[in-house]
Amino acid sequence: MFCAVIVAAGSGRRAGFDKLAALLDGVPVLRRSVDAFVAAGCDAVVVVCPPERWESTGLASASFPVPVTRVDGGAERQDSVAAGLQALPPQTQLVAVHDGARPLITAEGIRRCAEAARECGAAACAHPVVDTLKRADEHDCSLPEAVSREHLWGMETPQVFRLTLLQEAYRTVRERGLAVTDEVSAVEAAGVQTRLVQVGPNMKITMPGDLELAELIWKHRP
Repeated sequence: MFCAVIVAAGSGRRAGFDKLAALLDGVPVLRRSVDAFVAAGCDAVVVVCPPERWESTGLASASFPVPVTRVDGGAERQDSVAAGLQALPPQTQLVAVHDGARPLITAEGIRRCAEAARECGAAACAHPVVDTLKRADEHDCSLPEAVSREHLWGMETPQVFRLTLLQEAYRTVRERGLAVTDEVSAVEAAGVQTRLVQVGPNMKITMPGDLELAELIWKHRP
């Protein structure tokens, strides 16, 4: 089985509003993310979010062709992911972990990332860094240092893994008392490399202006 854990337990403080309940072309952002994984052929989707967000995004009353369920999150992102993994069906072999605030992910992008994970065990959506990079001092002034962007990638989600591999990685993280910001970092702690997959526009809604940009991309993509 190929299943998904969608992480949507954060408070959205930087956005200043509940970005996951905000509408993207008339549909809540979180619902857009769930719809993409259902369309990609996932056998089950676990959404990690508080009950009030489950209600406000319409997921509590929505109908899907596959099981879409909710669990509470934890204090940190890795705690929320762990809660989602525990709620997966026992037959799960491949799992995608996705930030609910990335509603532009497509079913085709999910399938491409999943296929890469089936081949090598671990894959993640990402994009090559194209901006000029500068390092700053403690006063936020640029330093005269050339920072190469060769082989640098910006990480995205979904990040897809063989479930047993990700479970073992998180055991390693807990045993070492590590804090990780994504699943790629967790499997790296267990000595496993991740294949990076470029899938197109896949921005995260973080700041207020991001929603308007996402709406523009949504309406103009094929």
